[in-house]
Amino acid sequence: MRKTLKELTAIVGGEIVGDPLVLIKGVAPLEEAKEGDITFFANSKLSQFLHKTRASAVIVDSKTPGNGKPLIRIDNPYAAFSKIMELWVQNKTYCLGIHPTAVLGENVKLGENVSIGAYAVIDDRVEIGDGTIIRPHTCIGENSKIGKNCHIFPQVTIAEKVELADNVVIHSGTVIGSDGFGFIGENGTYRKIPQIGKVIIGNNVQIGANVAIDRATFGKTWIKDGTKIDNLVQIAHNVEIGKNCIIVGQVGICGSVKIGDGVILAGQVGIVDHLSIGDGAKVAAKSVVTKSVAAGKFVSGYPARDHNEERRIKASVARLPSLYKKVKELSKKLEKYERKS
Repeated sequence: MRKTLKELTAIVGGEIVGDPLVLIKGVAPLEEAKEGDITFFANSKLSQFLHKTRASAVIVDSKTPGNGKPLIRIDNPYAAFSKIMELWVQNKTYCLGIHPTAVLGENVKLGENVSIGAYAVIDDRVEIGDGTIIRPHTCIGENSKIGKNCHIFPQVTIAEKVELADNVVIHSGTVIGSDGFGFIGENGTYRKIPQIGKVIIGNNVQIGANVAIDRATFGKTWIKDGTKIDNLVQIAHNVEIGKNCIIVGQVGICGSVKIGDGVILAGQVGIVDHLSIGDGAKVAAKSVVTKSVAAGKFVSGYPARDHNEERRIKASVARLPSLYKKVKELSKKLEKYERKS
């Protein structure tokens, strides 16, 4: 594919600086781009590459100085670049219909243009919407519903009574609807509590590889529209996650936590059960949330507290060795003074 800079700007917006007819043949990162590529600059840490890049054009913001190359100036260079990348993505086509080795139960309902891959197992009374792709070795439990234009990668397990809305993407190794971790102590041992609820996944949700989302004990575990979940995340029974949240790798969310819209949980965050996280809150990496977090708050640390307070505490801890040394010196002086008196 070949596009002029003018044609690309018509797609993403922005202002052209330099030759609008320069021909673009591909996309690449700043430090790897070659002649014919378009790239972007949005991180000051990479400024050394801005003037060295061999790219034919660069997408930058309004404050970045020119580098002698044709430019597209736009408020969000990365977002613009991602739109341009889509033009060069070669989407693989999948054979429509059911692979001969796939196994379908009774009363399965398939929409139009559905693809079911090799050795997939679709249990009784499952419904799959138009344009959905079920890749090989995927298992979908009875009475589950899969919406339109979903993409379920190989070796995903979707247990019984799970509901996926439209445009959901689930990557390999993920399990949706496994039993919640429910046990009750009895006579020195533990008896399992039946997990009879379900899981609901909203529109445009993307779920990474090796994620576990447990079914509810009663009611539902609910991931709302637009939320993106990274690899290796654990979401326990009866958790509710709001719209357009970002859940980064190795996060663990205990049972019955309620998370608002637009929340960001950075890597390895842990959240204790039955808490609430308000709309727009942010939790820094490796934090452990032991109390509910109000809307818009930024918390960090163990236990998680206001981020500015946590920074002050960390700064004080870093000064402890020198403070200890001073206290020790003062203690010696005090002892000498007391002996003299």
